[in-house]
Amino acid sequence: MSVVKDVTLKDDAHTEFFLEKHADYLSAYASQKEDYHYIMTEYLRLSGVYWGLTAMDLIGHIDRMDKGDIVEYLKSCESESGGFSPAPKHDKSILYTLSAIQIACIYDCVDVIDVDKTVAYIASLQQEDGSFAGDEWGEIDTRFSFCAVASLALMKCLWTNNGGVNLDKAVDFVMRCMNFDGGFGCRPESETHSGQIYCCLGALSILGELHRVNADLLGWWLCERQLPSGGLNGRPEKLPDVCYSWWVLSSLAMLGKTHWIDNKKLVQFILASQDDETGGIADRPGDMVDPFHTLFGITGLSLLGEKGLKKVNPVFCMPQEVIDRLGIEVQILK
Repeated sequence: MSVVKDVTLKDDAHTEFFLEKHADYLSAYASQKEDYHYIMTEYLRLSGVYWGLTAMDLIGHIDRMDKGDIVEYLKSCESESGGFSPAPKHDKSILYTLSAIQIACIYDCVDVIDVDKTVAYIASLQQEDGSFAGDEWGEIDTRFSFCAVASLALMKCLWTNNGGVNLDKAVDFVMRCMNFDGGFGCRPESETHSGQIYCCLGALSILGELHRVNADLLGWWLCERQLPSGGLNGRPEKLPDVCYSWWVLSSLAMLGKTHWIDNKKLVQFILASQDDETGGIADRPGDMVDPFHTLFGITGLSLLGEKGLKKVNPVFCMPQEVIDRLGIEVQILK
C-alpha cells in the first residue's frame, strides 16, 4: 500500500495575504545585488527579473521596480543572434528569450528588442519533427515548444513574419507527447507531469488547437494532484508545492475546470506558505521563501480570485490587462 506524501498545516497557519510584505520582499530582493542568494542565481537572472516584475505588477506595486535598470539589463542579455541569455556572457536560450519578451511586453517596450533577429533565432531552433530545441546544444522539451509559440505570439509574429516556423508540425509534436492518462510529457513516451501539461496546453491554447485534448480525462488527472493539505503536487507520490498552484490550476483554467478542486483548501495552503516576517512565499509551509514560489503563489491566488490582486492570464502568466493591451486572444474551453 502506498502512503500519500503530504504536509500538515499548523493550527496557527497564516490565513491573511501579506500583500505589502511581499512587495517589500520583492523590492528588497531586486536591490540587494551583493546578497549571496542574488549572486548565486545569476544563471537564471533574467527569468528571476520576470518573476519579480510580474508579481509586483499583479499586487499593484510595479512602480517600486526600476524600469530603466531592468530594461538596460534586458538589453545587456541580448545576443547578436537575437536570443537572450540569463545574464551577460552566459549562453542564450529560448527560456530566457521568452522572459525577455514578457518583461518588454509588461513595460510596453517591445521596440527595445530586435524582433526580426529574435524571430529568426526562435525559428532556427525548430526541428524537422516540429519540436524545438532549447538552445544550440539541442535539448528537446515541450517547455521549449511553449516558449517558442508564446514568444512569437507576444511579439505579434505568430501567424505572419514568424521566420518560417511550421505551426502545424509544432502542434503535431505536442500531440505526440500526449499520454494514455490525458497528460503530457517533455517528449513522446515521457512521463506525464503538471509542468509539461501547462506548457502543452498553453501552446495549443495560443494556436487554437486546445480542442484536441481529452479535457475530462486530463482534468481528472489534474484534480487528483490535490492532497489533503489542500496543496497540489506535480505528479503522483510527490509532496505538494506552491508552484503547482500555478501549473495545475492554470491548466484547469484553460480546460474550464478550476471548480473541480477544493479552491478554499488550496488558498489555505498557499497562505500558510507565506513568511509573515520577511514577506515572500515558499514551496510549502516552513521552508525558505524565494521569488519563484512567490510569483506562482500570487498567480495561483489571482486565479482563485484573491482580493487586491490583478487578474492573471492563465496561458501567458502575465497580467490580463497586458494581454488585452496587446490584443492577443487565446482558446479557453468551457
